[in-house]
Amino acid sequence: MSEIDAYPKPVQQYGALCFRNTPKGPQVLLITTRETRRWMIPKGWPITGLKPRKVAEQEAWEEAGVIGKAKKKPFGEFVYDKLMQDGSGARPVVAVFLVEVHRCRRRFPEMAERDSVWLTPFEAARRIDEPDLERLLLKFGRMVERARRTTFIA
Repeated sequence: MSEIDAYPKPVQQYGALCFRNTPKGPQVLLITTRETRRWMIPKGWPITGLKPRKVAEQEAWEEAGVIGKAKKKPFGEFVYDKLMQDGSGARPVVAVFLVEVHRCRRRFPEMAERDSVWLTPFEAARRIDEPDLERLLLKFGRMVERARRTTFIA
């Protein structure tokens, strides 16, 4: 095995940075992963016949019970290491779409397998173990803070 073979090959996933506006300001949704119970955003593998942003919406529904509309273009991406069921490693590159949440359902496909929490983007960033995803959450937090300030000034 060569040294290059020791590193997992990159694979594509799509994720949903779900957000909602509240009187106290914007909040983002974190969920736990099924196996390790780490905090994460909803994400998953490509689905045949669905555009990437629609995959993000579908994962948000299945994993968190939220219904919303994803922006057309990714907000950013992050990379993480994943141990596959067969014991091999993968390095998913997750294209992250902003999903504005319109409804939250109490019953959804993976409700018994995950916990979820709504936090400010800055609080959410502190709970995340993946540095690239943490940076995306901080970027989103700065973006919405700037938007709020200019809205109040205008």
